Amino acid sequence: MTTRKLDITLAVLLTATLATWGIGEAGAAGVAAMVSMLVLTFVKGRLIALDYMGLRPVRLFWRGMLVGWLVLVLSLIALAYWIGLSA
Repeated sequence: MTTRKLDITLAVLLTATLATWGIGEAGAAGVAAMVSMLVLTFVKGRLIALDYMGLRPVRLFWRGMLVGWLVLVLSLIALAYWIGLSA
């Protein structure tokens, strides 16, 4: 992993963090805000796992396990939100 690649990754992570903060500070609510925050969280989690944890060159199984765990957690959060909407 080159320093340039890590710098770009850091810039994307900072931008996604600022976007998430902006959504929260704006008081955005609803499905669109929830989906955008979950997508930003997925992007951030994937970048951290693959680039900063160094899992990009490892076997597909291990990358799949970590990304799958991330998808599972975010799916459960989305499910809890959806159940909360109908209650």
